[in-house]
Amino acid sequence: AWIPSGPSLDLRLDALALVFALVVTLIGVLVMAYALRYFAHDDPDAVRIPALLALFAGAMLGVVLADDIFLLFVAWELTSITSFFLIGGTGKGAKGATRALLVTGIGGLALLAAAIVIESAVGSPTLSVITAQAATVQGSSLAVPAVILLLLAAGTKSAQVPFHFWLPGAMVAPTPVSTYLHAATMVKAGVYLLLRMAPTFDGFMVWHVSLVLIGGATAVLGAWVALVQRDLKRLMAYSTVSQLGLMTALVGLGTPLALGIATIHVLAHALFKAALFMTVG
Repeated sequence: AWIPSGPSLDLRLDALALVFALVVTLIGVLVMAYALRYFAHDDPDAVRIPALLALFAGAMLGVVLADDIFLLFVAWELTSITSFFLIGGTGKGAKGATRALLVTGIGGLALLAAAIVIESAVGSPTLSVITAQAATVQGSSLAVPAVILLLLAAGTKSAQVPFHFWLPGAMVAPTPVSTYLHAATMVKAGVYLLLRMAPTFDGFMVWHVSLVLIGGATAVLGAWVALVQRDLKRLMAYSTVSQLGLMTALVGLGTPLALGIATIHVLAHALFKAALFMTVG
Protein backbone atom coordinates (compact mmCIF):
# COMPACT_ATOMS: atom_id res chain seq x y z
CA ALA A 1 0.00 0.00 0.00
CA TRP A 2 1.40 3.41 -0.94
CA ILE A 3 -1.61 5.67 -0.23
CA PRO A 4 -3.76 5.14 2.90
CA SER A 5 -7.13 3.66 1.84
CA GLY A 6 -6.07 4.04 -1.79
CA PRO A 7 -4.74 1.86 -4.62
CA SER A 8 -1.93 -0.53 -3.80
CA LEU A 9 0.93 -1.79 -5.94
CA ASP A 10 -0.40 -5.33 -6.17
CA LEU A 11 1.06 -7.40 -9.00
CA ARG A 12 -0.11 -10.85 -10.06
CA LEU A 13 1.38 -13.22 -12.62
CA ASP A 14 -1.20 -15.82 -13.59
CA ALA A 15 -1.46 -17.72 -16.88
CA LEU A 16 -3.24 -14.90 -18.73
CA ALA A 17 -0.78 -12.26 -17.53
CA LEU A 18 2.12 -14.55 -18.45
CA VAL A 19 1.00 -14.81 -22.09
CA PHE A 20 0.72 -11.04 -22.45
CA ALA A 21 3.97 -10.43 -20.52
CA LEU A 22 5.77 -12.75 -22.94
CA VAL A 23 4.32 -10.84 -25.90
CA VAL A 24 5.44 -7.51 -24.39
CA THR A 25 8.98 -8.68 -23.55
CA LEU A 26 9.85 -11.02 -26.41
CA ILE A 27 8.46 -8.83 -29.20
CA GLY A 28 10.02 -5.85 -27.42
CA VAL A 29 13.50 -7.38 -27.56
CA LEU A 30 13.13 -8.13 -31.27
CA VAL A 31 11.83 -4.64 -32.04
CA MET A 32 14.70 -3.04 -30.10
CA ALA A 33 17.22 -5.11 -32.07
CA TYR A 34 15.48 -4.10 -35.31
CA ALA A 35 15.47 -0.41 -34.30
CA LEU A 36 19.26 -0.43 -33.82
CA ARG A 37 19.69 -1.06 -37.54
CA TYR A 38 16.60 0.84 -38.70
CA PHE A 39 17.79 4.28 -37.55
CA ALA A 40 21.05 5.85 -38.65
CA HIS A 41 23.53 6.46 -35.83
CA ASP A 42 23.28 10.24 -36.20
CA ASP A 43 19.45 10.21 -36.29
CA PRO A 44 17.94 11.81 -33.13
CA ASP A 45 15.29 9.06 -33.15
CA ALA A 46 18.03 6.44 -32.70
CA VAL A 47 18.09 7.29 -28.98
CA ARG A 48 14.66 8.84 -28.40
CA ILE A 49 12.54 6.04 -29.91
CA PRO A 50 14.19 3.09 -28.06
CA ALA A 51 14.03 5.04 -24.78
CA LEU A 52 10.31 5.73 -25.22
CA LEU A 53 9.71 2.13 -26.31
CA ALA A 54 11.36 0.92 -23.08
CA LEU A 55 9.11 3.23 -21.04
CA PHE A 56 6.10 2.02 -22.99
CA ALA A 57 7.08 -1.61 -22.37
CA GLY A 58 7.19 -0.93 -18.63
CA ALA A 59 3.72 0.62 -18.77
CA MET A 60 2.36 -2.35 -20.73
CA LEU A 61 3.80 -4.76 -18.17
CA GLY A 62 2.02 -2.68 -15.53
CA VAL A 63 -1.27 -3.17 -17.37
CA VAL A 64 -0.99 -6.95 -17.64
CA LEU A 65 0.51 -7.59 -14.20
CA ALA A 66 -1.67 -5.24 -12.12
CA ASP A 67 -3.96 -6.92 -9.59
CA ASP A 68 -5.47 -3.59 -8.54
CA ILE A 69 -7.93 -2.09 -11.00
CA PHE A 70 -6.79 1.47 -10.23
CA LEU A 71 -3.15 0.50 -10.75
CA LEU A 72 -4.23 -0.98 -14.10
CA PHE A 73 -5.81 2.38 -14.96
CA VAL A 74 -2.59 4.28 -14.12
CA ALA A 75 -0.50 1.96 -16.32
CA TRP A 76 -3.21 2.12 -19.03
CA GLU A 77 -2.90 5.91 -19.19
CA LEU A 78 0.90 5.72 -19.26
CA THR A 79 0.67 3.64 -22.43
CA SER A 80 -1.53 6.31 -24.03
CA ILE A 81 0.86 9.12 -23.08
CA THR A 82 4.01 7.35 -24.28
CA SER A 83 2.28 6.33 -27.51
CA PHE A 84 1.42 9.98 -28.15
CA PHE A 85 5.13 10.91 -28.13
CA LEU A 86 6.07 7.84 -30.15
CA ILE A 87 3.48 8.47 -32.88
CA GLY A 88 4.00 12.23 -32.98
CA GLY A 89 7.76 11.96 -33.33
CA THR A 90 9.32 15.37 -33.91
CA GLY A 91 6.06 16.77 -35.26
CA LYS A 92 5.44 14.88 -38.50
CA GLY A 93 2.84 12.62 -36.91
CA ALA A 94 1.22 15.24 -34.68
CA LYS A 95 -2.24 14.88 -36.22
CA GLY A 96 -2.37 11.11 -35.91
CA ALA A 97 -0.87 11.24 -32.41
CA THR A 98 -3.42 13.78 -31.22
CA ARG A 99 -6.32 11.77 -32.62
CA ALA A 100 -5.03 8.60 -30.98
CA LEU A 101 -4.55 10.36 -27.64
CA LEU A 102 -8.04 11.86 -27.68
CA VAL A 103 -9.73 8.55 -28.51
CA THR A 104 -7.74 6.46 -26.05
CA GLY A 105 -8.03 9.23 -23.46
CA ILE A 106 -11.81 8.94 -23.61
CA GLY A 107 -11.40 5.21 -23.11
CA GLY A 108 -9.11 5.85 -20.14
CA LEU A 109 -11.77 7.98 -18.46
CA ALA A 110 -14.30 5.21 -19.13
CA LEU A 111 -11.94 2.69 -17.50
CA LEU A 112 -11.58 4.90 -14.43
CA ALA A 113 -15.36 5.22 -14.18
CA ALA A 114 -15.73 1.43 -14.61
CA ALA A 115 -13.15 0.89 -11.83
CA ILE A 116 -15.12 3.15 -9.48
CA VAL A 117 -18.41 1.45 -10.36
CA ILE A 118 -17.06 -2.09 -9.91
CA GLU A 119 -15.24 -1.18 -6.69
CA SER A 120 -18.50 0.27 -5.36
CA ALA A 121 -20.33 -2.97 -6.14
CA VAL A 122 -17.71 -5.33 -4.70
CA GLY A 123 -16.08 -3.21 -2.03
CA SER A 124 -12.57 -4.04 -3.23
CA PRO A 125 -10.41 -2.80 -6.13
CA THR A 126 -8.43 -6.07 -6.28
CA LEU A 127 -9.04 -7.86 -9.59
CA SER A 128 -8.72 -11.35 -8.11
CA VAL A 129 -11.38 -10.46 -5.50
CA ILE A 130 -13.64 -8.94 -8.18
CA THR A 131 -13.38 -12.15 -10.24
CA ALA A 132 -14.19 -14.28 -7.20
CA GLN A 133 -17.32 -12.19 -6.55
CA ALA A 134 -18.76 -12.35 -10.06
CA ALA A 135 -22.27 -13.06 -8.75
CA THR A 136 -22.16 -9.89 -6.63
CA VAL A 137 -21.14 -7.78 -9.61
CA GLN A 138 -23.77 -9.26 -11.92
CA GLY A 139 -26.49 -8.93 -9.29
CA SER A 140 -25.72 -5.26 -8.74
CA SER A 141 -27.71 -2.46 -10.36
CA LEU A 142 -24.34 -1.16 -11.54
CA ALA A 143 -23.62 -4.22 -13.71
CA VAL A 144 -24.90 -2.79 -17.01
CA PRO A 145 -23.14 0.59 -16.58
CA ALA A 146 -19.94 -1.30 -15.73
CA VAL A 147 -20.21 -3.36 -18.93
CA ILE A 148 -20.84 -0.27 -21.07
CA LEU A 149 -17.86 1.55 -19.56
CA LEU A 150 -15.57 -1.47 -19.98
CA LEU A 151 -16.65 -1.87 -23.61
CA LEU A 152 -15.91 1.81 -24.24
CA ALA A 153 -12.46 1.50 -22.65
CA ALA A 154 -11.54 -1.68 -24.52
CA GLY A 155 -13.13 -0.53 -27.78
CA THR A 156 -11.11 2.69 -27.95
CA LYS A 157 -7.82 1.00 -27.07
CA SER A 158 -8.29 -1.96 -29.43
CA ALA A 159 -9.76 0.08 -32.32
CA GLN A 160 -13.22 -1.47 -32.35
CA VAL A 161 -16.06 0.02 -34.40
CA PRO A 162 -16.82 2.96 -34.26
CA PHE A 163 -13.40 3.90 -32.79
CA HIS A 164 -11.31 2.09 -35.40
CA PHE A 165 -10.39 5.23 -37.35
CA TRP A 166 -7.48 6.28 -35.11
CA LEU A 167 -5.32 3.23 -35.82
CA PRO A 168 -4.60 3.75 -39.56
CA GLY A 169 -3.81 7.40 -38.84
CA ALA A 170 -1.20 6.33 -36.30
CA MET A 171 0.79 4.52 -39.00
CA VAL A 172 2.77 7.69 -39.75
CA ALA A 173 5.05 6.56 -36.90
CA PRO A 174 8.42 4.91 -37.70
CA THR A 175 8.24 1.17 -38.38
CA PRO A 176 9.56 0.04 -34.94
CA VAL A 177 6.78 2.06 -33.28
CA SER A 178 4.07 0.69 -35.56
CA THR A 179 5.41 -2.82 -35.04
CA TYR A 180 5.50 -2.70 -31.26
CA LEU A 181 2.47 -0.54 -30.44
CA HIS A 182 0.04 -1.16 -33.26
CA ALA A 183 0.75 -4.78 -34.11
CA ALA A 184 1.91 -6.48 -30.92
CA THR A 185 1.12 -4.69 -27.68
CA MET A 186 -0.88 -1.49 -27.13
CA VAL A 187 -3.84 -2.46 -29.29
CA LYS A 188 -3.96 -5.77 -27.39
CA ALA A 189 -4.50 -3.95 -24.06
CA GLY A 190 -8.24 -3.73 -24.74
CA VAL A 191 -8.40 -7.44 -25.53
CA TYR A 192 -6.47 -8.13 -22.32
CA LEU A 193 -8.99 -6.08 -20.31
CA LEU A 194 -11.87 -8.06 -21.83
CA LEU A 195 -10.16 -11.39 -21.14
CA ARG A 196 -9.38 -10.31 -17.57
CA MET A 197 -13.00 -9.31 -16.90
CA ALA A 198 -14.55 -12.24 -18.81
CA PRO A 199 -14.93 -14.49 -15.70
CA THR A 200 -16.62 -11.63 -13.83
CA PHE A 201 -19.34 -11.27 -16.49
CA ASP A 202 -19.59 -14.90 -17.55
CA GLY A 203 -23.25 -15.64 -18.34
CA PHE A 204 -24.23 -11.95 -18.38
CA MET A 205 -26.04 -11.62 -21.72
CA VAL A 206 -25.43 -7.89 -22.20
CA TRP A 207 -21.69 -8.63 -22.07
CA HIS A 208 -21.76 -11.56 -24.48
CA VAL A 209 -24.13 -10.11 -27.08
CA SER A 210 -22.39 -6.71 -27.15
CA LEU A 211 -18.93 -8.19 -27.62
CA VAL A 212 -20.00 -10.59 -30.37
CA LEU A 213 -21.81 -7.84 -32.31
CA ILE A 214 -19.05 -5.23 -31.91
CA GLY A 215 -16.24 -7.70 -32.59
CA GLY A 216 -18.01 -9.27 -35.56
CA ALA A 217 -18.75 -5.88 -37.15
CA THR A 218 -15.14 -4.77 -36.63
CA ALA A 219 -13.74 -8.00 -38.10
CA VAL A 220 -15.84 -7.73 -41.26
CA LEU A 221 -15.35 -3.96 -41.76
CA GLY A 222 -11.59 -4.12 -41.17
CA ALA A 223 -11.14 -6.97 -43.64
CA TRP A 224 -13.34 -5.28 -46.26
CA VAL A 225 -11.49 -1.95 -46.09
CA ALA A 226 -8.10 -3.71 -46.09
CA LEU A 227 -8.91 -5.27 -49.47
CA VAL A 228 -8.88 -1.91 -51.27
CA GLN A 229 -5.76 -0.41 -49.66
CA ARG A 230 -2.69 0.38 -51.79
CA ASP A 231 -0.40 1.53 -48.97
CA LEU A 232 1.10 -1.51 -47.22
CA LYS A 233 1.09 -0.02 -43.71
CA ARG A 234 -2.54 1.07 -44.02
CA LEU A 235 -3.44 -2.36 -45.39
CA MET A 236 -1.90 -4.00 -42.34
CA ALA A 237 -3.50 -1.45 -40.04
CA TYR A 238 -6.98 -2.42 -41.25
CA SER A 239 -5.98 -6.08 -41.15
CA THR A 240 -5.04 -5.55 -37.50
CA VAL A 241 -8.42 -3.92 -36.86
CA SER A 242 -10.07 -7.01 -38.34
CA GLN A 243 -8.00 -9.39 -36.22
CA LEU A 244 -8.76 -7.42 -33.05
CA GLY A 245 -12.45 -7.66 -33.90
CA LEU A 246 -12.10 -11.42 -34.21
CA MET A 247 -10.45 -11.62 -30.77
CA THR A 248 -13.20 -9.46 -29.25
CA ALA A 249 -15.94 -11.65 -30.75
CA LEU A 250 -14.22 -14.76 -29.37
CA VAL A 251 -14.16 -13.24 -25.89
CA GLY A 252 -17.85 -12.49 -26.34
CA LEU A 253 -18.62 -16.15 -27.03
CA GLY A 254 -17.31 -16.80 -23.54
CA THR A 255 -16.79 -20.57 -23.71
CA PRO A 256 -13.50 -21.96 -22.35
CA LEU A 257 -12.53 -23.00 -25.89
CA ALA A 258 -13.28 -19.56 -27.35
CA LEU A 259 -11.35 -17.79 -24.58
CA GLY A 260 -8.41 -20.15 -25.11
CA ILE A 261 -8.43 -19.53 -28.87
CA ALA A 262 -8.59 -15.76 -28.30
CA THR A 263 -5.57 -15.91 -25.99
CA ILE A 264 -3.56 -18.05 -28.41
CA HIS A 265 -4.51 -15.74 -31.28
CA VAL A 266 -3.15 -12.76 -29.33
CA LEU A 267 0.26 -14.45 -29.33
CA ALA A 268 0.01 -15.68 -32.93
CA HIS A 269 -1.09 -12.27 -34.24
CA ALA A 270 1.70 -10.49 -32.38
CA LEU A 271 4.26 -12.78 -34.02
CA PHE A 272 3.06 -12.68 -37.62
CA LYS A 273 1.95 -9.04 -37.73
CA ALA A 274 5.15 -7.76 -36.09
CA ALA A 275 7.15 -9.73 -38.66
CA LEU A 276 5.05 -8.26 -41.49
CA PHE A 277 5.47 -4.69 -40.24
CA MET A 278 9.25 -5.07 -39.92
CA THR A 279 9.42 -6.59 -43.40
CA VAL A 280 7.56 -3.61 -44.86
CA GLY A 281 9.89 -1.25 -42.96
